[in-house]
Amino acid sequence: MSWVESLVRPEIVALRPYEHAVWDPELTRLHANELPWRVPGDYSRSGLNRYPEPQPRVLIRGLADLYSVPQDSVLVGRGSDEAIDWLVRAFCRAGQDAVLICPPTFGMYAVAAQIQGARIINVPLRIGEGFALDAAAILEHCSPAVKLVFLCSPNNPTGNLLATDAILRIASALANRALVVVDEAYLEFAAYESIARHLPQYPNLCSLRTLSKAHGLAGARCGTLIADSQVIAVVKKLIPPYAVSQLTLEAVMKLLAPEQVAGMRERARCLRAERERVALELARLTCVRRVWPSKTNFILAEFKDAAQALERAVAAQLLVRDARSYLGLTEALRITIGTAAQNERLLRAWS
Repeated sequence: MSWVESLVRPEIVALRPYEHAVWDPELTRLHANELPWRVPGDYSRSGLNRYPEPQPRVLIRGLADLYSVPQDSVLVGRGSDEAIDWLVRAFCRAGQDAVLICPPTFGMYAVAAQIQGARIINVPLRIGEGFALDAAAILEHCSPAVKLVFLCSPNNPTGNLLATDAILRIASALANRALVVVDEAYLEFAAYESIARHLPQYPNLCSLRTLSKAHGLAGARCGTLIADSQVIAVVKKLIPPYAVSQLTLEAVMKLLAPEQVAGMRERARCLRAERERVALELARLTCVRRVWPSKTNFILAEFKDAAQALERAVAAQLLVRDARSYLGLTEALRITIGTAAQNERLLRAWS
């Protein structure tokens, strides 16, 4: 039994995955119960009357190149949210296993665990140290029941990067015991290297990436699980047979061209500059108590009266995220960086 199979649910180890229709674009398809004609208004390249290729090879190749990882370390689905669900379903037995999270953080880790019936262990970030990771406390709370440790870096909603040395310390200590899953949805805005570069030395590390943020493809729903090939092989057993729609595939492939990726990086650079400008302006407002440093496309700020600030934003026809339900953020709002004009409207509303 491999180290991965010793962690994964026994039912998944024994599972015979669904066998989808054979994919061979060179042959006429009379084997998948599809309609033989395109319907009026279907302008897709391959036709929406046909099922898309399961785990499209051209997309896997493109994402592997984009993230500088081997192709057998890539699994693609409908946003990185879906990959979170895959991992919890694959590795956690209901009523027996647990996931560890570090609040305040992204809420989907806990939601996926609750749906699966896995226990949730909370080890808070060190708020007084800029939401730093508490590696010692994480390891102290990692009983044999913990199969997944979810870390968000840059973290949502706080905006800070977690220390790479702390992440690697955790991964090393949990080798063959648990997966350490690092959600890097906002990494392009941090101009920082991915944790995936350490996968060869730490095979229990996983990275979650998405095209929803810096690439501007939130509506396409395309996310990537990057992991050791053995982890990918296990998780692949339980994903739907056609996890990526044809329209998503065609949209994404256009925007993975080198000139498009260069454009994304320039837009991310511009957004970083605007983020720093807005942070400085927010810090000058009398209604704001504190602005936390950010490595994302949003800013977390503490207000003297967050409810009033929300009302004033809505009066200006703008929505910001109420973060008051997060641990330790009783008067905090999360502000996504918009265009310069949109940001000015918000700043005026709070002036």
